[in-house]
Amino acid sequence: MKIIVGVTGASGSIYGARLLEVLHAAYPEVETHLIVSRAGRRVLRHETEYDVDDLANWADVAYPEADIGAPPASGSAGFDAMVIVPCSVKSLGQVAGGIGDTLVGRAADVILKEGKKLVLVVREMPLSAIHLENMLKLARLGVMILPASPGFYFHPRTLSDVIDHVTGKTLNALGLEQNLFEKWRGQFPARPARILLEDDEDIGKESVN
Repeated sequence: MKIIVGVTGASGSIYGARLLEVLHAAYPEVETHLIVSRAGRRVLRHETEYDVDDLANWADVAYPEADIGAPPASGSAGFDAMVIVPCSVKSLGQVAGGIGDTLVGRAADVILKEGKKLVLVVREMPLSAIHLENMLKLARLGVMILPASPGFYFHPRTLSDVIDHVTGKTLNALGLEQNLFEKWRGQFPARPARILLEDDEDIGKESVN
């Protein structure tokens, strides 16, 4: 499986770093091709202990953002999927508008036109109507919009747990099994079905405002 990983200038570059680290360590069947935008490099240095060389060491191939002649710029290169993590709202707008003036934008445009899987891990808060309209437009085209908004139902204890929840969701969106967090098995996974049915009325009462 050949995956393009784009890291752009939104806050949350740790998500891109962690995804690359996990893919490198646990998914030998996945070939990763990395593109880090200029803004992505800056945010990475500001927010984490990593730099672009660390990310490149976890990838099979890395390309400069300005290299629009690189393999991800053509559908004939045969990539299976692309994820932009984190995806800035600028990059979101470029993808929604079909603007391919950087390798990240061009690669996403190619993935779309080839009908392949595109995942955008959008990180922004709050969201304007423009951002929401761009997400809706892309979702209607089959793009997976995966906001970097971790859940807490699995009771995270550390920041690493929170990061791994988003990373695990990203792996799932790419069609890969993950074991970074435990799958949800119901609020009462160990209780017999008979007991759950008997408790149904009480559970309903608890949900009434």
